[in-house]
Amino acid sequence: MTDLERGIYEHLITSDLANRLNTVDAARIQRGNLDPADAPDALARHVAALAQRALHAVGGGDDRLRRQVDLANRIAEAIGALSPQAATQQDQITDAKHLLHAIAAPPIPPAQPVFPARPTTPLSTGALLVNGKHQPRIGHEVTHEMASADQVDLLCAFIKWYGLRVVEPAIRDLIARGGRLRVITTTYLGATDQRALDRLAELGADIKVSYETRTTRLHAKAWLFRRSNGTSTAYVGSSNLSRTALIDGVEWNVRISNLEQPYVIDTFTATFEDYWNDPAFEAYEPTRDADRLRHALCGERPGETPTEIASLDVRPYGYQAEILADLDAERQVHGRHRNLVVMATGTGKTVVAALDYRRLHRAGTVDSLLFVAHQEQILRQSLSTFRQVMGDGSFGETLVSGREPQHWRHVFASIQSLHRREIDPEAYDMVIVDEFHHAEAPTYARLLNRLRPRVLLGLTATPDRADGGDVRRWFDGRAAVELHLWEALERQLLAPFQYFGLHDDVDLSQLRWKRGQGYDPTELDNLYTGNDARARAVLRAARELIDVSRMRALGFCVSIGHAEFMADWFTKHGVPSAAVTSQVHPAGRQALLRDFKAGKLRVLFTVDLFNEGVDLPMVDTILMLRPTESATIFLQQLGRGLRLDDDKPCLTVLDFIGGQHANFRFDLRWRALTGVSRRAVREAVEDDFPSLPSGCHVQLDRVAKEIVLTNLKSALPTSKPGLVADLRQLGDVDLAAYLRESGLEIEEVYRSAGVGGWTGLRRLAGLDTSTPGPDDRELSRAFGRMLHLDDPDRLDLLGRVAGGERPEAGRLWDLLHFDLWGPNAPLTSRDERLARLWADPARCAELRQVAQVLRDRIHRVTEPVGLKEVPLRVHARYSRNEACAAFGMPNPGSLREGVKWLPDAQADLFFVTLVKSEAHYSPTTMYADRAITDTLFQWESQSTTSAASATGQRYIHHDERGSTVHLFVRETKVADGDLGVPAYLYAGPMTYESHTGDRPMRILWRMRHALPADMYAAARAIAA
Repeated sequence: MTDLERGIYEHLITSDLANRLNTVDAARIQRGNLDPADAPDALARHVAALAQRALHAVGGGDDRLRRQVDLANRIAEAIGALSPQAATQQDQITDAKHLLHAIAAPPIPPAQPVFPARPTTPLSTGALLVNGKHQPRIGHEVTHEMASADQVDLLCAFIKWYGLRVVEPAIRDLIARGGRLRVITTTYLGATDQRALDRLAELGADIKVSYETRTTRLHAKAWLFRRSNGTSTAYVGSSNLSRTALIDGVEWNVRISNLEQPYVIDTFTATFEDYWNDPAFEAYEPTRDADRLRHALCGERPGETPTEIASLDVRPYGYQAEILADLDAERQVHGRHRNLVVMATGTGKTVVAALDYRRLHRAGTVDSLLFVAHQEQILRQSLSTFRQVMGDGSFGETLVSGREPQHWRHVFASIQSLHRREIDPEAYDMVIVDEFHHAEAPTYARLLNRLRPRVLLGLTATPDRADGGDVRRWFDGRAAVELHLWEALERQLLAPFQYFGLHDDVDLSQLRWKRGQGYDPTELDNLYTGNDARARAVLRAARELIDVSRMRALGFCVSIGHAEFMADWFTKHGVPSAAVTSQVHPAGRQALLRDFKAGKLRVLFTVDLFNEGVDLPMVDTILMLRPTESATIFLQQLGRGLRLDDDKPCLTVLDFIGGQHANFRFDLRWRALTGVSRRAVREAVEDDFPSLPSGCHVQLDRVAKEIVLTNLKSALPTSKPGLVADLRQLGDVDLAAYLRESGLEIEEVYRSAGVGGWTGLRRLAGLDTSTPGPDDRELSRAFGRMLHLDDPDRLDLLGRVAGGERPEAGRLWDLLHFDLWGPNAPLTSRDERLARLWADPARCAELRQVAQVLRDRIHRVTEPVGLKEVPLRVHARYSRNEACAAFGMPNPGSLREGVKWLPDAQADLFFVTLVKSEAHYSPTTMYADRAITDTLFQWESQSTTSAASATGQRYIHHDERGSTVHLFVRETKVADGDLGVPAYLYAGPMTYESHTGDRPMRILWRMRHALPADMYAAARAIAA
């Protein structure tokens, strides 16, 4: 570089660059931190560029090549002198004239060795192939790549017969020499030739097919040629497996080399494995699946109508498995057997209920079942689901429309049929009520008041009723599970959304605000109803972003008057609309809904959530015309437009944002919308939401973005004055009550050490007049670092010790000792430190309350690992210090690395952080450690570990040598204020499966316990 042009850079600041930067106005220069996770790659690129410059600079002559090799060896020697393990004598180049090109398989005499064909493009080089003049055809390269591959993975939307013929000889040769071909394809548009798939299967290929027809799951076209010697290559581009694409079509394909860009190959490998293990892609065997594939392909072709084939994969999706795990915890940990599940329409509530019943039935907990719904169609669909999940075509009977069961053991009944029947209150072990928001109706209430099942499960998409009622009262005021939409959107079970946050120039900051209620509804109504300027802005925005002559929109308003005003405004200005509210007679309401479905009305303005069983999948636009702080209501409003429907590419959301009251919390809705943590919400808004599910988009206009960011920066009550003011207003309550009434998480109380924890907050609010003891600050900070605890054994011990009970000697006490006093506090001081804790009654009382709060929020069943003296529970969370102490390490604070070998325990501990770089997307580091399946984990050793080393051999042969290997995994390492860095989930013991590479080794481990669904989703998401 000479002059420094304006623009973006990513350059290390060398002495030369620093001098040139001195000539630029400092205000025009933006610097970023060199992320430690990326530093090795960035520095290596710099050193490689210097080495390349030096090698090119070697003068000409007959011995130039030899002198270049000598220089390369001297550079390697210099590296070895600085880092002896990084470069040794074994890395010296000894043959200055040749490259190793191939090693042939041993021949059978008298035959000669046969070397495989090579692709035209060198194995170490990337390229862009366009089937152009003087370029090899993509078909030619594919067949020649296949000739030396050990395994080939093909990801392709279409498989055509004439394309397969081009590569069939190469496939035959691959399979014949023991190689493997895996193919992922789709039925999209009916373009695949079934004959081609059948031939692939006949040749020995493993095939998986996506039969999804409502959404396009796969557009990719890519080949991966795996070679166990590390020279893998891939092609990613536009070519399907068709004759035109492979031979003479106008196609672009990028060739990628593992020797040049290994992280891109890692991305391919990780993503392909993720797809391969995704239940949405189903194994294809012609003898079993030919009819299904033929019907699916026909159904995608215009003019062909196949016979409908019912198919339901009853394995839960990840988010459904999380819900089932939460239900387990509610029952087994908390003893709650009446549970409400809130899930968006279309995300599989009935499948979850059927899987839940199946688990309980297999465990012997329940047998008899009563499933209640209000419509015959729902009952029949539910019965069909249960039969497929149970694997029993005769399971269940219906009680509806005059039909009576014969056996009365598993009954699917309409509420109308049960209305006048006297049912034995204990006749059914499990009662499931679908669309539970109807439970406030007299017929439902009478039934629920009468029945006394062992297990009650309520299902609903909308627990908040239009009449202000809340069905959570049947479940002690709480929902066991409220589904986050993220994975449902990722899996395209719901329509993607495009969300536009638009400033409406209405200031709400001076309106009255009530705790737990938000804005005063009357003041909001007065501000919005009759506001022509705002209505004009809403319609103008709709016309700019949507085709209003075709849209099907719901507008959520603050009052009946507001809804009527908006409907009148839109209608007067050419957009036929109506207000659907409680003041409309039921018959009139049904007529309006019919007109809306028929397209005669384009917008329905309402106050409620359409939660009385109204099914409007055609809704493609949501107008949010009132400030909604509640995440639940926000998601319910959003959910009314997320149903999939024909010719509905996405849901458009227009959210009109004005200046808000200081107590309004935008973080609640953004966390619900984006699925990120409270801490990450601000970054997501600032960076324009870079990570969203496929097809989704969030865009805030400039003023709306400023309003949101200002609110996020100053949102009460997370500041110290806000916390104090909140507690003073609530009065002398305990910690659980304070958190419940304020809507805060316990982390908010401890995130800043300046607050002093719960006791400190009570002192600041004037509710505790005790004098701080000598260990007060240390104990307060320690409590904040213990908020990850979700192990019931440890939490029970915590409560007992805080109550004055002396713990039994053992490692559980060791863990508590290090938690309270730090990892370097000697174990010999346990008794003395315990006395110091008991000398502070205020902190002991606080510790009891903390333990209870943490116990109440346990959402996962954990089980003891079953190792002598190791008090860990699989799938509980532990800090690194706690994990080491549990294996008997007396000074866990001395550990600085992510691996630890404990000879006395004969145990290797691996501490894995999935996201290596927090600053940005980092493809060079994010694929080293990842979940392949929920029981297979890929782990990368330290960079100097070779398979031949003592450490590498211990990893490989640990089982036969009697040592164990344990995985602790977390998503991020970023500290959360004074709470410290996140804890690890203990995934349990693992056994060696295989490995690739050397210095570092990439080892595939088999986990003894499947990863819980949420961590598996995180580990998979990192990979793909």
